Amino acid sequence: MAAIFKGKQMFIVSLEYIKGLPEVEACLPEHIAYLERYYKEGIFLMSGRKKPRTGGIILVKADHREQVERLIREDPFHREGVAEYQITEFVPTKTAEDLSQYRETA
Repeated sequence: MAAIFKGKQMFIVSLEYIKGLPEVEACLPEHIAYLERYYKEGIFLMSGRKKPRTGGIILVKADHREQVERLIREDPFHREGVAEYQITEFVPTKTAEDLSQYRETA
């Protein structure tokens, strides 16, 4: 396992909107700032909208599931009740070469 990933776990956070797009759009600037904060900290690796636009996905590198749950509680989408979240932990045993630092080899 590469040093950048050592001691970390990988999670897929799947968001489903439970309110309409006007409520989602109202929270979007704060949500983007929230994402940026955790990209800068190296915790969020990738994110984006679902197609069709029913929610989104965030790929998270964290110490444990409880950390992910805490991060979700900080999301403006969570705070304003516009989305529900599903957390899936996974072990990335195969990756594209450009993502090999995230590959679990043990």
